[in-house]
Amino acid sequence: MMPGSPSTPLHPTRLRIAYGVVGFVIAITGGLGNALVTANLLDLQGALGAYASEVAWLPAAYVMTNVSMNILLVKFRQQFGLRLFTEVFLVLYALIALGHLFVNDLGSAIAVRAGHGIAGAALNTLGLYYMLQAFPQRYRIRGLVLGLGIGQLALPLARVFSTELLEFGEWRGLYLFELGLALVALGCVLLLKLPPGDRHKAFEPLDFVTFGLFAPGMALLTAVLAQGRLAWWTETAWLGWALAGSIVLTTAAIAIEHYRARPLLNTRWLATGPMLRLALAIVLIRIVLSEQATGAVGFLQALGLGNAQMRTLFSIVLLGSVAGLVTSALTINPARTWPPVVISLLLMMAGALMDAQASNATRPEQMYASQFLLAFGSTFFLGPVMLAGIGPVIGQPRNLISFVVLFGMTQNLGGLLGSALLGTFQTVREKFHSSVLDEHLTLLDPQVAARVHASAQAYAPTVADPALRDALALRALGTAATREANVLAYNDVFLLIAFIAFCTLVWIIASRAWARLRAVPAPVASPPAPATDAA
Repeated sequence: MMPGSPSTPLHPTRLRIAYGVVGFVIAITGGLGNALVTANLLDLQGALGAYASEVAWLPAAYVMTNVSMNILLVKFRQQFGLRLFTEVFLVLYALIALGHLFVNDLGSAIAVRAGHGIAGAALNTLGLYYMLQAFPQRYRIRGLVLGLGIGQLALPLARVFSTELLEFGEWRGLYLFELGLALVALGCVLLLKLPPGDRHKAFEPLDFVTFGLFAPGMALLTAVLAQGRLAWWTETAWLGWALAGSIVLTTAAIAIEHYRARPLLNTRWLATGPMLRLALAIVLIRIVLSEQATGAVGFLQALGLGNAQMRTLFSIVLLGSVAGLVTSALTINPARTWPPVVISLLLMMAGALMDAQASNATRPEQMYASQFLLAFGSTFFLGPVMLAGIGPVIGQPRNLISFVVLFGMTQNLGGLLGSALLGTFQTVREKFHSSVLDEHLTLLDPQVAARVHASAQAYAPTVADPALRDALALRALGTAATREANVLAYNDVFLLIAFIAFCTLVWIIASRAWARLRAVPAPVASPPAPATDAA
């Protein structure tokens, strides 16, 4: 139906199964490499000898290249076909990953992530096309939902088994597995080809000018969102310069597209009410979904737990994600795309409220139910939202690039924005709670004095100096106060997430109700009866 997309002939059952398997491999490869790094940033930080702000460039580099690559990818496959693009960049990605095994420094690791971002943009689309080939026409919309959602399984899947990769070869175990995934995906693409589709000349010289402005603008914005809460927003000068440069470059790209006869990005269509509401809804939902990565995982890590202690929790998250994906595929209805979004928000809000009751005694077992609800909602909403946005594109294929860029940007930048917002809020609230707790930690308080004395006595068998014992006891008390401040701050984060989910839910319901009221036609007045001869 769209130029550059493969045709969908009738396939025998065995070939459909093969397309489904290859689609799963390609889609999971598109997300699992970056998920392995995201799930093990602390281990990679030690292995690479980097600071927290330095190792944060690894996931940021992936988003930097991935967020803007779709702007060229759509036209490339319209003119040359998607397979050529995928084969070229899969080979490049595999070579970069192989080189990193021999040049083990932070710079080469960032290059691998940037290469994966470029290849990942193509793999996500390619996996979707393969998955569509696996379904007959009457069920093809279910293939669309599955093709979109498989990539969302990458992060919980990586957290489940990545510990064994680290035990096998430390950081090299992660990158060996990532290299193997790239080679397997390349073999699948070469062995089982997609059916041919229509192609036509698509590129124009101004397209590259737009990309040359838009891509660095998005990269600078990504850097600000990734580094802002680590370098802190108001204390690092380059964050302000990067944000200013991002605004200038992105505005210039939009200005060029706005006045083009055949724009790469249809700014007038993107600025319409339905598209703006769709983009805002996706961004808000992605912010809410940051509860899993920034909220629950950050909370448990603050209590001293690692991936090995949270493996069962991640398995339940993976199960919830699969359940949401399968349920969405079985219940998808093109005529009713917004009810699943409402249900997802309700589940996310319930999960966040359950987590808001956490304490320093909370362990993964107490978060099984809440994280299952959040995981279910994270995959249940994605297909219907995509379907709601792609409906107008079918009637106007020239807007396909604009929609793909909009959807990819809201997904990627929404996740980064959520992590930045929630991480900043958690830091601010932790400082607030620490100041409140420290005000009450005085040795004039009998309870505090008794606590310090008891802690000092515990060091008596190993420390002979009474002054040193008291100093160690005071430090232990300060550590406990910091831990409690972090627990209270994360509870505030969970409440904020629930509040954002509630506001998004109310806004979506109100906007849908208002749209229905406006769509109701006004009653037509009946014409007057004709006058009779007698009258």
